[in-house]
Amino acid sequence: MSIVTLIARKRRGEALTPTEIEAFVQGFTRGEIPDYQAAAWLMAVCCQGMTSEETTALTLAMARSGRQIDLGDLADRAVDKHSSGGIGDKTTLVVAPLVAAAGLPVAKMSGRGLGFTGGTIDKLESIPGFRTALSPEEFVAQVRRLGLAVARQTPDLVPADAKLYALRDVTATVDCPPLIASSIMSKKIAGGARHIVLDVKVGSGAFLKTLPAARDLAGLMVTIGRQAGRRVAAVLSAMDQPLGGAVGNALEVAEAVATLRGAGPADLRQLALTLGRELLLLAGAAPDPATAEERLAACLDSGAAYEKFCAWVAAQGGDVRAVQEPERLPRAPHRQAIRAPTAGWVTAMDGEAIGWAAVALGAGRTVKDAPIDPAVGFVFRAKIGDRVAVGETLAEVHARTPDQAEQAARQVIQAITIVPEPVSPPPLVHTVLR
Repeated sequence: MSIVTLIARKRRGEALTPTEIEAFVQGFTRGEIPDYQAAAWLMAVCCQGMTSEETTALTLAMARSGRQIDLGDLADRAVDKHSSGGIGDKTTLVVAPLVAAAGLPVAKMSGRGLGFTGGTIDKLESIPGFRTALSPEEFVAQVRRLGLAVARQTPDLVPADAKLYALRDVTATVDCPPLIASSIMSKKIAGGARHIVLDVKVGSGAFLKTLPAARDLAGLMVTIGRQAGRRVAAVLSAMDQPLGGAVGNALEVAEAVATLRGAGPADLRQLALTLGRELLLLAGAAPDPATAEERLAACLDSGAAYEKFCAWVAAQGGDVRAVQEPERLPRAPHRQAIRAPTAGWVTAMDGEAIGWAAVALGAGRTVKDAPIDPAVGFVFRAKIGDRVAVGETLAEVHARTPDQAEQAARQVIQAITIVPEPVSPPPLVHTVLR
């Protein structure tokens, strides 16, 4: 089957058959289709879209491109969570040990940073020694022993997505709903868990800027999951500003640890409780939403979730001292306050601009397979709806050099809008699709 023909047909907006999509996925995975042709196909998909049937076929083909996890007798209770990507989104670091502490096995495959958003794997690897490359056998054994494992795709697990994920990052084909949906759901299906909660981000700091677009993506992923025999719920959460305060890998780990210790930002705690609640409900581990949240809050407040986090870090080779004493995490040598140029109320933040400012510092990637700096990023002190005085600290930049810090500070100032009249903070959760 000619890849050139498939590119041309998709460029014209024609629907491809499952057999044709399977041929593309298998050919690219085996290296028979080079990056430049795959990139052309991705761009054609971005420009012309895919039907729901095409997207499901792409998802299943990607899941079949390698081994799939068999959780055995754990599968009917195991849960998984995924985010469509946002600024400062470290919820997995809280939700995974929280739900595991509540008694449900958590089996999650995750990815690296993509575009201007961070990735869970990059955050975890900022913990010294943390190993994210687990074999399927190690993955299942750890879920069985500890009740929790998070791993990145290894060459034999969803290899098509791993290759496409990296290529999308550097070809301006990230913000395409069929590609986002198939990437997320192929990992979820291959991961083996039967119960999946999707955190679909919407706002200036997400790939999806509008609520209708987020609803469409959420609905598409829920449909794919159900067709694959999974129970799926989607939480549409706001990404009009960074979640919590930290943006940057080690900084986000430290903030997640603070949340697990009961001292984190309120929005991060609440979103973690919301996502965890939906997982408990899907798995039949709680009779109603209120009971589920109460149970999860007790796991946070008692320290059980933090203890599970420490055990998880140790199980995957991480230095637990870096969790117990977050100052041991990678730290940037230069810090600079970003101060309000005028008094008033913070009314808007350009989350995407903030994300690219973090990438420029080294917290993300601009080219395929580039290394990242785990220490750099921002810690925001002000949120939308807050009143600030002239010269008050809006955020703190963590950088390698004073010049980098100064440039980042200018970018962040331009991304924040301050007005003289009071404004209300945006809602954290828009809706839940079950």
